[in-house]
Amino acid sequence: MNVLVAYMTKTGNTKKVAEAIYEEIRADKTIKAIDDVDSLEGRDLAFLGFPIHQMGPDKKTVKLLEKLCVGGRNVVLFITHASPEDGPDLPPWLEKFKQAAGRANLVGFFHCQGELDKSTKRILSLMPSAKFRKWAREDNSQGQPDQARLDRARAFARDIMTTFHGSGKS
Repeated sequence: MNVLVAYMTKTGNTKKVAEAIYEEIRADKTIKAIDDVDSLEGRDLAFLGFPIHQMGPDKKTVKLLEKLCVGGRNVVLFITHASPEDGPDLPPWLEKFKQAAGRANLVGFFHCQGELDKSTKRILSLMPSAKFRKWAREDNSQGQPDQARLDRARAFARDIMTTFHGSGKS
């Protein structure tokens, strides 16, 4: 089985999760920045990681997912965000990633909190929207993803690999 772990990161959050996932894969594997991936051809499974930007995937992410997730490719998405995992605004943002990868066979989906970039937090705190200013004030993302979240990512990867390999899809 040939597995790819690819990620997009600005702050390092998604890279940390990618590395945790990569550690748990017991197969022929590669890890790289998503910008270095032209195709999923020849891959039995691809873990693709992205941060949330502007309440969902940014335009570049959508284009990448539409390009890579063709022909029913086996894909696992992992997403980082500054919101607590149970944040009420989070589900529709995550759904946008699933929609962008709609032509893939979505094998699994993982998300966890990552640390909000300081410059983004400052911008949010200055926005006219009271909701954005509140998000900046209530930000509790410092130090994320923590060890517990990275351990959850590792367990998720092990489960995916066990299920996927055991299903005969590899």
